[in-house]
Amino acid sequence: MAATRVIHHLSDADATEALGAWLWRELECRYAHRAVVFLSGELGAGKTTLARGLLHAAGHDGVVKSPTYTLLEPYNMQNVEVYHFDLYRVNDPVELEFVGIDEIVDGPGVKLFEWPERAADWLPAPDVQVRLEVDTTTATPTRKAHVEFS
Repeated sequence: MAATRVIHHLSDADATEALGAWLWRELECRYAHRAVVFLSGELGAGKTTLARGLLHAAGHDGVVKSPTYTLLEPYNMQNVEVYHFDLYRVNDPVELEFVGIDEIVDGPGVKLFEWPERAADWLPAPDVQVRLEVDTTTATPTRKAHVEFS
């Protein structure tokens, strides 16, 4: 199947969360909830907000926080697991071994990686890449999400 690219214009945080919900439905249809998803973008671009929308659509009704300091937040919902990684503070990709990266990546579920470029050599190829952009050159900052399905 050929790669599919989609661009979404995001007006606010609610639109970013809605994009996460849309992405969850796409993961269900395209990958039966077994996918590796890369979330890229500068600080404050909305990576965790997108993950929150995705997790709420998956059935998680609690708080979704950035796993910046814990490296990984696992979520177990009805019949699906989501592993939310934030690699921003990874200094050495070997740190991923401590959270069982090999078992997680080889197992079922959706794996969300914020800042995947910090451990690119250690991660599998993504099924989905989401690149969030913020344009601050305008009076009101605008946001875009580039989504590419492999």
